[in-house]
Amino acid sequence: MIASAKNVSYLHLLACWLFTAVLFLMFTLPTARADDNDQKDNSSKVMEAFEQQASQIKTDRPSTIQQKHLTMFLLGVPLLILLLITGALGIAMGIYGKQVFVLHMISAGLTITLAFVHAIVGVIWFYPF
Repeated sequence: MIASAKNVSYLHLLACWLFTAVLFLMFTLPTARADDNDQKDNSSKVMEAFEQQASQIKTDRPSTIQQKHLTMFLLGVPLLILLLITGALGIAMGIYGKQVFVLHMISAGLTITLAFVHAIVGVIWFYPF
């Protein structure tokens, strides 16, 4: 009986928080939309200033390219380590019959995730060569 009373009080507390959040959104969204119209003129001026500044400054300085290469290297080293761990766990499981399937799958998932990140960053940064 006490457990059900606690659950009911938690439900009431959750309902109060949700109701408060909905009221907050209802009252703040119309004022935010009104402010957006005033800021459109200012934002276009700011964007023009950024475009002028970007046309004057070269973004591919040697230090920036070196930082990109270092970042790619720092992504590649753990990727190779995870790849070796995944392979070793697969061999241990397949040849030696060890029960490391869960570790192998976790390692494979991390390897694939890091490989996607490494590939996406490489294409975004170095595609135009």
